[in-house]
Amino acid sequence: MTSALSDPTLERHFRGHRETVASVDFSCNTKQIATGSMDSCVMIWHMKPQMRAYRFDGHKDAVTSVQFSPSGHLVASASRDKTVRLWVPSMKAESTAFRAHTATVRSVNFSGDGQTLVTASDDKTIKIWTVHRQKFLFSLNQHINWVRCAKFSPDDRLIVSSSDDKTIKLWDKNSRECIHSFYEHAGYANHVDFHPSGTCIAAASTDNSVKVWDIRSHKMLQHYQVHSGVVNTVSFHPAGNFLITASSDSTMKILDLVEGKLLYTLHGHQGPVTCVAFSRTGEYFASGGSDEQVMVWKSNFDSGAEYSDGVRLLHRTTSSSQAPPASSAAQPPFNSHSTVFRSQASEPSEHFNGQDSHTGAHTQSGSRSCRATHSHTYRNHSTSSSSTHQMQTQSLPQHTTQVPAQSQASDGGVPPGLASTLEHIIGQLDILTQTVSILEQRLTLTEDKLKECLENQMEIGLHLQRQEEAEKTAASERG
Repeated sequence: MTSALSDPTLERHFRGHRETVASVDFSCNTKQIATGSMDSCVMIWHMKPQMRAYRFDGHKDAVTSVQFSPSGHLVASASRDKTVRLWVPSMKAESTAFRAHTATVRSVNFSGDGQTLVTASDDKTIKIWTVHRQKFLFSLNQHINWVRCAKFSPDDRLIVSSSDDKTIKLWDKNSRECIHSFYEHAGYANHVDFHPSGTCIAAASTDNSVKVWDIRSHKMLQHYQVHSGVVNTVSFHPAGNFLITASSDSTMKILDLVEGKLLYTLHGHQGPVTCVAFSRTGEYFASGGSDEQVMVWKSNFDSGAEYSDGVRLLHRTTSSSQAPPASSAAQPPFNSHSTVFRSQASEPSEHFNGQDSHTGAHTQSGSRSCRATHSHTYRNHSTSSSSTHQMQTQSLPQHTTQVPAQSQASDGGVPPGLASTLEHIIGQLDILTQTVSILEQRLTLTEDKLKECLENQMEIGLHLQRQEEAEKTAASERG
């Protein structure tokens, strides 16, 4: 029997950037985290609290994207200064730079073998480069507006890209041809990611939605309308069963792709959450936001042996072009939850405070109010056929159906009215969380002002006391 799923917990958060954190990525061994920020810096954070962070200065403008190489020996960064840099993630901060595009470089991504890079730019092009010599190989040129993101498929045979021209394009790397275009009608995709099986993609859209597409049938499998703001980033769990999203509504959402529903709403950042990424093992995920913070969360999805078996099976099968037999399907790592709404604080499992003497960056435990809200109030869910309750390593559940809110209850038997009420409560909780954060900030400012006033009064009192004593001394001398 599968182990019960535990709530995600905030492990720690890092302070050091001076502007919005735009991108985050884990090293292959989960010992380091790379972040890029609008402050033009790349930072390398260490999961071990006793190790100091590294700040890399080199870009002349905002850093829009960072990624570790598959081996972890390099970090690539893309910037608004039109360049790409390759860093050695050590204290020496050695790097090489090359002018990659004629406009802002929006994303950079390593191939699975670590030999090539794909970059996307506001100059409407996608370019492929060799890593060791930074030699330009070829470009892909069919987008007619800014290209926000470009990524290799797990087997490196395909490239997916998203653009402000409201298309998501699939490219064959060998033929350099666009083999299909997915159309976004209400907005455009800020970010796209390949499912670990390589058969599906997920898109984070400016219309506040998340869509999952099958790249073989070219059909939309799932459509989630769970955010109240622009979705900035998505990241697949390496086992392929979960998807995490980051939104400008200040929340992250964890979606269960097997059941086709919302599992958790995560609160913690003050302001838009701009980036999120799972670690290579899925044990952790990290997020960054406009509040200049980097938060590290423990997913707690790996509590069951079935999860580990599923990851190993997935890694064995995704390199093969043949779909595995039905008997080799990776089981979901936990049993389906009953439809329950609960909210609780996520307490950090580790506490430490320190200051990086090298960079002045602060690493702190999660002392602020951060929580994971467990929820099954969702607008879209997968079909109720038994096939959607088992996750094949090469496929997702069938196409998500739009169930009218007034026509039938959700999978867990919740009446439509109650589901609507719970959804409203979650929305109100989001507003309350933001309000409490603002009040906390104002209270802190008030306390600082009060402390300053008290200190000034004490100084004035001491000054008057000294002046009075001096006058008495002078008067006694005259007498």
